Amino acid sequence: MNRVTCIAVDDEPLALGLVSSFVDKTPFLELKGRFSSAVEALEAIHSLDIDLIFLDIQMPDLTGIELARVIDKTEGRTPKIIFTTAFNHFALEGYKVDALDYLLKPFNYEEFLRAATKAQTYMELVHKAAQPMVTSEQREDFLFLKVEYQMYRVLYNDILYMEGLKDYVKVHLKHDPKPLLSLISLKALEDKLPANKFMRVHRSYIVNLDQISAISKNSIQIEGQQIPVSDQYKPAFNQFLSKWL
Repeated sequence: MNRVTCIAVDDEPLALGLVSSFVDKTPFLELKGRFSSAVEALEAIHSLDIDLIFLDIQMPDLTGIELARVIDKTEGRTPKIIFTTAFNHFALEGYKVDALDYLLKPFNYEEFLRAATKAQTYMELVHKAAQPMVTSEQREDFLFLKVEYQMYRVLYNDILYMEGLKDYVKVHLKHDPKPLLSLISLKALEDKLPANKFMRVHRSYIVNLDQISAISKNSIQIEGQQIPVSDQYKPAFNQFLSKWL
């Protein structure tokens, strides 16, 4: 995944400088521009390839909320928004325009990095979900897992879901009450799996999308097991669901 391209928009020079400096020190972010008004930013959003906007809310001429509404009506791919504001009563408005996060001024770099990392995770998941479907002739339909002192050949279709346990992963299988326990991280296993068939829905869970039997607001069900879908992974999961609803 390439770096997340972004712009910073704030009519206060100090606040704009702070956000810009935070972006510059974050390795996976790339600052494409900084703007003191939403009107200036709007032209850049239409002309540049932008993934993310750090956006102040209270600005003259055009507020951050108003800019977000304009962007939302734009055809094609639209950047995600992280609001930066001194007023917490705008949180509901931010939710209505599908903001990715909300930073309350004054915020420090740790808070900024947490929000930026959330954006990076979202972009990676969307990128994976957008990968073209491949046929069985173009890929293998199994993987090898090291279990104790043996290598197990596990068919993708036999996997229900995977559960991360620190340095181990517990692989739950169909027709087998005893899961396989493999010495591998969930992230390393995620990289081995086809993105069109498996999706990470929680820091501790990867699911086989073909095995989902029911969905609720914050969880999915696979063979009677409730698996949580965390806020961090929910946007990409909802995008996947929108293709089938």
